[in-house]
Amino acid sequence: MATSELIVFCLYLAFMLGVGIYFFVRSKGAGEKDYFLGGRKMGAWVSALSTGASDMSAWVLMGLPASVYALGMGQAWIAIGLAIGYTICWLCEASRLRRFSIVANDSITIPQYLTNRFCSANKALQMICAVIFLVAYTIYAASSIKACGTLFNTVIGIDSTVAMYIAALIIVSYTFLGGFSAVCWTDFFQGLLMLGALLISPIFAGFMLDTAGAGSEMPAGYWNMFASWKDIVSGLGWGLGYFGMPHIIIRFMSIKSDKELKKSSRIGITWTVLIVIFSVAAGAIGRVFLGFDQNTADNSLVFINLVRAIFPGVISGILLSAILAAAMSTADSQLLASASAFSSDVYKPVLRKNKAGDKEMLWVGRIVVLVIAVVALLIASNPNAGSIMSLVSNAWGVFGAAFGPVILLSLFWKRFTFAGAAAGIVVGAAVDILWLAFLSGTGIYEIIPGFIAGLLVSVAVSLLGKAPGKEVVKLFDDAVAYKD
Repeated sequence: MATSELIVFCLYLAFMLGVGIYFFVRSKGAGEKDYFLGGRKMGAWVSALSTGASDMSAWVLMGLPASVYALGMGQAWIAIGLAIGYTICWLCEASRLRRFSIVANDSITIPQYLTNRFCSANKALQMICAVIFLVAYTIYAASSIKACGTLFNTVIGIDSTVAMYIAALIIVSYTFLGGFSAVCWTDFFQGLLMLGALLISPIFAGFMLDTAGAGSEMPAGYWNMFASWKDIVSGLGWGLGYFGMPHIIIRFMSIKSDKELKKSSRIGITWTVLIVIFSVAAGAIGRVFLGFDQNTADNSLVFINLVRAIFPGVISGILLSAILAAAMSTADSQLLASASAFSSDVYKPVLRKNKAGDKEMLWVGRIVVLVIAVVALLIASNPNAGSIMSLVSNAWGVFGAAFGPVILLSLFWKRFTFAGAAAGIVVGAAVDILWLAFLSGTGIYEIIPGFIAGLLVSVAVSLLGKAPGKEVVKLFDDAVAYKD
């Protein structure tokens, strides 16, 4: 079985690398906008599945099923929170962000958009955003690389550190070569594979269950979703992350028309709802089908063990490639978002005083991709780095708390100011980190106090300061009225 699975993995990785090479060849003469935003030419299907795949990293196949497997159905509130937050994000935020980013001097990154939204020459906001991006995305990417190492070690027996190096090399290669277009197209294929794997595995396992004995050894309260109000509140709090998740919402900016965006929203919402439902199902059915094993819980192996217990080698290899798909589709987006934040928002305007040409910017972005990948690899290979789920939740919390309130206010509140945005980002991130460091024992996910603090400070500083000038007000009105 391991040999068959290894062959499938190798073929899959070669295909991903081939996509990167294809877009590298096509990108001759392309500029900064093409590398970081695909030239705003993405269609509905690619945008939708790329958005979902870049969001649902390996934690949806390993971390979340393992949480449900070990802790019970109270963890299903994470899936509910994500489904609600993602739906609201597509319906309320996506179209406005696309229009605002175009009107705001055709912004191609989130930090650039926030600065241009206030018609400001001050680069402080871009610098603050870039620092948070680099730190949080490095941690986030580490979780994806760690998942690849766990997969190869469990299935094939390759040393997990060696496997992490191999996975990181493939991810960096096609991101380095092909940029945003390569990332979106690889994410498209990976999104299809993830959905197929999560649909097939729990359904097959469910039909194979001995229903007469199913659940007989389950702990008391396992199936009770309402046992803890903290599980409910913290689970729903995950949905707040979507409003400020840069590598997800930048997909909204890349879609070629508002018509395509509406179509994309229907596809994306359906995909994500199915993914989170069957992720929870994989954990719950895996608990009944496999029984409880501490190693399975500690190392997030329930999906892997479930697939290998049901399917023969080639099929299990294809289904387990979904974990590679999930890990790689998120890591590539995070690396590209970090690179764009540094090169477009720090290097070009601050270090080079807007004197860098397109070719120079492309290579700066590629070098940053490589550097961040190396640091993420070092974090992932550290045995004390934490679980896949904990790494994701930490990065998710920082982004949601720092950028969620600010992005929403920038799109819906005309009175919002540059100072309010800067203060909201700093306070949101700081409260999130401090809560994690000192108050995590409360059982409340840190994104919730961080998001609330960022929102309140953004509003307070904006109201206490000088109102936006006529130019900023006009930009807001033009963006609201903008049509393709």
